Formats: sequence, C-alpha cells, structure tokens
Amino acid sequence: NPFQKTLYHSLSLSLDMYINMLLEYKKHLSKLKDEIDALAKSIEEYKIIQSIPGIGKKIAATIISEIGEIDRFNHPKKLVAFTGIDPSVFEFGTFKGTLNRITKRGSSRLRHALYMAVKCAIRDCRKKKTTDEIIPRNKRLREFYDKKREEGKPFKVAVIACANKLLQWIYALLKSKLAFQDLA
Repeated sequence: NPFQKTLYHSLSLSLDMYINMLLEYKKHLSKLKDEIDALAKSIEEYKIIQSIPGIGKKIAATIISEIGEIDRFNHPKKLVAFTGIDPSVFEFGTFKGTLNRITKRGSSRLRHALYMAVKCAIRDCRKKKTTDEIIPRNKRLREFYDKKREEGKPFKVAVIACANKLLQWIYALLKSKLAFQDLA
C-alpha cells in the first residue's frame, strides 16, 4: 500500500476524483451498450447474420456497422477486398512470389470481428452437458477448416480462409435476405 506512512489530502482528493470518473464512464458505457442493442434488434440484417452459428450479438452488430449497406458491393470479392482479407499479389515479370500475406487495406474492426466469429464457429462444444458428444458450432465451416489444415495450411492461414468463406456467406445471405441454413 503506497499510503501506509503518510496520506496527503491532495492524494485522497485526486483518487476520489478518479474513482468518480471511472464510475461515470461505466454508466455511460452501459447506456451506450443498451442503445446499441436496441438499435441492432430493429435492423433486419442483424437477425440474418445472427442466424449463422458462431456469430453472437456483439459480433453481428460489429459486422453490420462496419459493412454498412450491402448494396455498395456488387460482388463478394469486393466485400472481401473491403475487409482486407484478400491475398496480396507479389509478381514481377516472370517471378511469382510464394509468400503472400493478406492486404489489410480495409476495416481492421471487421477483420477482428470475422476472426473472432470464425474462432467461435469452429470451436467444439458439447451438445448436452449430460453426454460426451462433441460437435462444432458450425459444421460446414469446421469441415472447411479441417480441409485446409489437412492441406498443410498453418492455423492462421486456415482461419483467414474460413473468414473469407464466412464473409462470402454473409454477402449471399444479406443479398437474398434469407437466414442461414446448416445442411451439413
């Protein structure tokens, strides 16, 4: 405890002010969170995106706010490029580079939300707490992830490939205004 020996009045006053500021920030954040939840529930696209297994309330709200109007994009590849998870091209004459990273030229918040959505979707979960049966949250995405891993892709490369696939699904669902149907 730094205040064991002497406690100056100015220190206690400034500490009290900081505590009050933190409590006020906490109130404002909870109020903003409630407003975001209320606004998101009124948007049709929010429910469509949430129908994909592995995407929860906060990730769906983030995806909707970052994408905006889906009509801005006339092809899913343009949405992928907007997100910045398309591979960069490194070519010069006849040379073709083998180490291609993602471009990261788009929205970092959207990339992070998609990364978290993929990690949640491919994670294994128990069907019921009473049984030992383990199933993935999103079977189709997990099969795609497992296929990429069997091809020898590293973890993050496979996850970004899944994020690309997930973004293409989101594009198709938002264009057709239909909910996700897991047929696998």
